[in-house]
Amino acid sequence: MFERVLLGSFPKTKAGIKLHTLFDINTQIPVFIHITEANVHDVNAMDVIDYEPFAYYIFDRAYVDYERLFRITKANAYFVVRAKSNVKFKRMYSQKVDKTTGIKYDQIGKIEGFYTSKDYPEKMRKVKFFDCENKKTLVFLTNNFELSAEDIALLYKQRWQVELFFKWIKQHLKVKTFWGTTENAVRIQINVAIITYCLVSIISKDLKINRSTYEILQILSASLLDKTSINELLMKSDYNNVNEHNINQLVFNLF
Repeated sequence: MFERVLLGSFPKTKAGIKLHTLFDINTQIPVFIHITEANVHDVNAMDVIDYEPFAYYIFDRAYVDYERLFRITKANAYFVVRAKSNVKFKRMYSQKVDKTTGIKYDQIGKIEGFYTSKDYPEKMRKVKFFDCENKKTLVFLTNNFELSAEDIALLYKQRWQVELFFKWIKQHLKVKTFWGTTENAVRIQINVAIITYCLVSIISKDLKINRSTYEILQILSASLLDKTSINELLMKSDYNNVNEHNINQLVFNLF
C-alpha cells in the first residue's frame, strides 16, 4: 500500500513535509519511504516506486493518475485505487455480483476523455461497494480481472494498516514538529522514528508476541529502566494498565 501523511511544520517556518510510504501488510513494516515538501503533488511520489511483477499496490484516490497507473499495468503488477467522484468510465459489460456482500456492481470498461483515454488505453475494472460498517459507498478502479469483487474491496480495506502506521508514528513517536530546519535534520528525525517502529516489529515477530506494535511500544516505554527480560516483560505485562499519559519514566518522546 502506498500512502502519505503530512508531518508537522518546521520550528522557524510554516513549511511542512509529506512522508509517502510503501507499506507491506504481510510484514507490517514500511518497504521504503519517500519525503517531499508539502506542496509537491502526491502522484509524483509514484515515480519512485520500483513495481514488482504480480504484486498488488493499493492507493488512495489522491494517487489517481492514469498515466502512472498504466505503468503499473505495463510492469505486470496490479493496482486497486479509490476512484475520484468525477471519473468518466464507459462500461462495456457487467459481471454478476452478490449484492448481499455489499458489492453494488462490477463493471469492465474504459476510461473516457481525450487525454485520460490515451494515458490509460486498455480496459479497466470498476467496482462499487457499500461499506455497511462505516456507512460509506466506495468506488474502486483496478487492472485485476481475476479476483472477485469482494476480494478487491477487501484489498482496499487493508489500506487501513498504513493509516494505523501513520497514526502510530505521529502519536506515539511524537513526530509532530521538528527540532532542526535543514533537510538532513528532518530526515534524521523521521528515520529514527521509522527505525524505532521497525525494531519493535522485529521484536514482535522474533519473539512471536501476540501483541500489536502499539502495545509493545507502550510496554517498553513504561519499562525502559526495568531489568526484566524483554520476552518476560512482554508476555506478562498487562497492557490495559499502561497509560502513556501517566508515565514518569523515560519514554520514547525522542524528538
